[in-house]
Amino acid sequence: MPGTRFSYVTLGLMVGVLTLAASSHADDAMKIGSRRQLFVDRALIGSLRNASLVLHHPIKREIAITPEHPWERNGVSYMVTFKDGPTYRAWYRVDAAGLTADRKSMTAYAESDDGIHWHKPKLGLIEFEGSKENNLVWNGNIVNLAVFRDDNPSAKPNERYKAIGRNGDLFSLVSPDGLSWKPASDKPIHTARPFDSHNIAFWDPIDDQYVAYTRGVRVEGSLGSGMAATFFKSGVRWVRRSTSKDFLTWSELEPMRTGGHPREELYTNATIRYERAPDYLFMFPSRFASAREPQPGWKYGKGVNDIVLLTSRDGLRFERTFMDAFIRPGLDQDNWHERSLYMERGVLQTSPTELSIYCMQNWRLPSVHIRRYTLRLDGFVSVHAGYDGGELISKPIVFSGKRMLLNYSTSAVGSLRVELQDKEGNSIPGFALDDCPEIFGDRIEDAVRWTSSTDVSALAGKTVRIRVVLRDADLYALRFGE
Repeated sequence: MPGTRFSYVTLGLMVGVLTLAASSHADDAMKIGSRRQLFVDRALIGSLRNASLVLHHPIKREIAITPEHPWERNGVSYMVTFKDGPTYRAWYRVDAAGLTADRKSMTAYAESDDGIHWHKPKLGLIEFEGSKENNLVWNGNIVNLAVFRDDNPSAKPNERYKAIGRNGDLFSLVSPDGLSWKPASDKPIHTARPFDSHNIAFWDPIDDQYVAYTRGVRVEGSLGSGMAATFFKSGVRWVRRSTSKDFLTWSELEPMRTGGHPREELYTNATIRYERAPDYLFMFPSRFASAREPQPGWKYGKGVNDIVLLTSRDGLRFERTFMDAFIRPGLDQDNWHERSLYMERGVLQTSPTELSIYCMQNWRLPSVHIRRYTLRLDGFVSVHAGYDGGELISKPIVFSGKRMLLNYSTSAVGSLRVELQDKEGNSIPGFALDDCPEIFGDRIEDAVRWTSSTDVSALAGKTVRIRVVLRDADLYALRFGE
């Protein structure tokens, strides 16, 4: 019958639509594989009840770099550091007064066995005041070098280390060892000034390209670029991004995007890809409050600054989960003037439980130095619930691996319990909350156990949700692994 045929066709179309809808719903699940997930943004979070995200502040440690030599007498700043084989290596700007009393900015080198205690080897490369007994590696007219090791498989051995720096425009440099440098070209890679302060570049293995984050401008009502220094009349200091496949030809600079957050001045970005959780790019810009003057009469002008934390999963859109400061100027009153506090580029693991980061302080003063700060591993942000308890439910995810591993901390009476749910939010038999004994203590990585087993491999590749019930506890990170 014609009517019957029409009904079958209609039914078939409806089934097809429903199948496509279900497929689309499944495709919406966040595919995390075995990659570590943090809570620095809300991408993983479906809902929080009686729980909140908490920003953790680094602990102030010892001074790492001081201006102890004549070529450093006017300042040390703009450090880049990373672990290179067994050695922690660092490159930093030094400022010296020459015979004519003009400021001369150069690049010096330091290294460490542990990321804590640093020494400055006598390299014999650059002459300063008649001697090469120093740790200088560059004294050309390109300044504020940002060095990185190029892990691009196509990189030439004699260009294994690269850097960008400024001389009005932005230029690139290359080196076989990180010590002997030469310009990659006599032509700049970018001319859309301003580029003052520290511009950062690195090889990004996740995006399979070189990335640069530079000084820039954000104009009220637009994301304009390529403006001259007069942009301060209508905009704020900002950060721009450019990419390259060959380190020679670069894309147009594009201002980073932070959504509808309040208009603040940000610069000296110190951007990294976080190695322990490579889904995330971290940026630690200086936030400049340009109208404040807590020390009247400061001859260099108004303003105070602190350090904030931004994160991104795509390299252009940065989340400001917290508007609060990550590092405050603190009780040191010599940090309460303009441009006194800059985050240096690099996050190092310096123990099985500790990250080290570095911050320049007391700029323009004889007491200027680069200081080490520490956090627990992955300890930037946690999901926190107090004594009365709370819970997190994730968005739908797809994972790979055999065990679920948590980075957490509880009080002596606190605890966590974990439930795995199907995509509709129903507990999965064997992985319900009642099947999970209380988890308590303080561990960087600990496997969740349900009814005497940690094996979740039967759920790998399927769409699930994670429910975590917390009491007087913090959850910093999670992942699935072998």
